Amino acid sequence: MAKTICIANQKGGVGKTTTSVNLSSALATLGKRVLLIDMDPQGNASSGLGIKRYEGQDANSYHVLIGEKTLPEATQNTSNPNLKICTANPDLVGAEIELVDMPQREYRLKNAVATVADQYDFVIVDCPPSLGLITLNALNAADSFLVPLQCEYYALEGLSQLLNTAGLIKKNLNPQLHIEGIVLTMFDVRNNLSHQVVTEIKNHFGDKVFNAIIPRNVRLSEAPSHGQSILEYDSKSIGATRYLELAHEVVARAAQKTTTETAPEANTHAYQGEVNV
Repeated sequence: MAKTICIANQKGGVGKTTTSVNLSSALATLGKRVLLIDMDPQGNASSGLGIKRYEGQDANSYHVLIGEKTLPEATQNTSNPNLKICTANPDLVGAEIELVDMPQREYRLKNAVATVADQYDFVIVDCPPSLGLITLNALNAADSFLVPLQCEYYALEGLSQLLNTAGLIKKNLNPQLHIEGIVLTMFDVRNNLSHQVVTEIKNHFGDKVFNAIIPRNVRLSEAPSHGQSILEYDSKSIGATRYLELAHEVVARAAQKTTTETAPEANTHAYQGEVNV
């Protein structure tokens, strides 16, 4: 049975899609069967794996959400035999409006994922940088959510709202939803502020922070323009190494038999406003 992990952060430019693509690729490299679902109308996760914006437009995540296609019909192969993708394009913007009047509008993606859950080890969902119906569907379909957080000033800006939303979804729609963890991104070893942000976030979140920290890396920035994950583009780069480390941690956490999970809403009061570092 697949574990579904939603990659979410309403703040843009934090490495969300980079994490979705490269974590999926790293998990596949470790031999896991992975499905990446692109739920961002920008379609960057799709193009990041070499699929152009309007390729496969007859079957993508938009059509799955509105019920025109099944998830298997919307799934494409990638260059990694263990990794498949359900693409997205700007048509997905219309889903926010169309879903409003649809029955079970919050369960559209959850129901779709349930039809393929026995075919994968992990389903990774790349969310848009917003908290609309698309992200609501993703969080409702997920077992957990992973938050990329940049090592910059105002790092926790917007995180409180995401945690509050996840808490409401856990309470009313998806009782098993929990925070998978926080992955720190855009770390600059030469920058004292980056080190201060890491310390601040670890003090707040403790073991919810992954050990693997994703650095600012030229190769990571170049890979999407070649339609490749960092593991395909430069498997020896520091970015590839860190995402493999992150994948190992995700696999280890999935294997753990835990009896308690920290509710997403439990600590929201601690993260109001920006972090002073």
